[in-house]
Amino acid sequence: MTARLSVAFAMSAVSLERVFPPERQAAIAEIAEIRGILTEFDSADALGVLAEVEVIVTGWGAPVVDLAVLDAAPRLRAVLHSAGSVKPYIAQAVLDRGVQVSSAAAANAVPVAEHAVAMIVLAGKRALPIAARYREVRAYFDIEAAFPGMGNFGNRIGIIGASKVGRLVLERLRAFEFEVVVYDPFLTDAEAADLGAVRVSLDELLATSDVVSVHAPLLPSTIDLIDRRGIGLMHPGATLINTARGEIIDQAALTERVVAGEIFAVLDVTTPEVLDADDPLYASDHAIVTPHIAGSMGRELGRLARSVRDELVRLSADEPLAHAIDARALAITA
Repeated sequence: MTARLSVAFAMSAVSLERVFPPERQAAIAEIAEIRGILTEFDSADALGVLAEVEVIVTGWGAPVVDLAVLDAAPRLRAVLHSAGSVKPYIAQAVLDRGVQVSSAAAANAVPVAEHAVAMIVLAGKRALPIAARYREVRAYFDIEAAFPGMGNFGNRIGIIGASKVGRLVLERLRAFEFEVVVYDPFLTDAEAADLGAVRVSLDELLATSDVVSVHAPLLPSTIDLIDRRGIGLMHPGATLINTARGEIIDQAALTERVVAGEIFAVLDVTTPEVLDADDPLYASDHAIVTPHIAGSMGRELGRLARSVRDELVRLSADEPLAHAIDARALAITA
């Protein structure tokens, strides 16, 4: 019988409880031997665990896996990250050394895409601001006069970023009668067409889309990607949805247009991450602000644990990892 892989969990206690409660740890234990649960890599106990393990399962709040960890873990074959971006947790040197690294980013992308598509549809229908108005007046009002241009038929939807999330959104938008355009500097016309969209410039997308949904990674080159000039290009009544990162948008410029009643905003991420209590976006009937709920939460965390377990099965069978991180692509990955 083939020996089972030796595994250690490395993440915060809170993350372990959320993503790998006892029943999910038991599912891992069916196919691998769990040698320890680590929150740091420096103690004598941690070093003893590292000396034995072949796989480290990281997650939110994990200590950084770097060259020192590799030196302490001579048997290490792979690091399986149970969340999205590996950048805060795994040094480039780990990939360069040849250790396999996998991420559950694809699993985490699913609820983000679901959230974005739901908001795109609700934005076209003006459902949430209409509900807010109805709650205020509690009587009949002329809906189409108050919200001209409402409705989804033939809306032009602009997707910024053909990332994992962006591609899932594009896939799901095929079910609707939308006109879909996409901006991504690494995408070709043919690739965009395969995704059911037309590739356009960022300016054209912002100027012509009824709903803009942001799915670009946060990189030095994407900070303020949608700047004051770009926000100014959006036509009255358009909606900007952001489930990516707040820093990608000039929030001050966006707030000015939203508070003036010119455009709508659906924001799951902001800068700062929690807005000041007196921020005008909270009170605006042209804005919906949620506290970063689009990513995996609650039941959805089970998908992350399943992704890690599936990768462990592949690793045990000496099969390629399904969600391996390419060292060369890491620079343009969030």
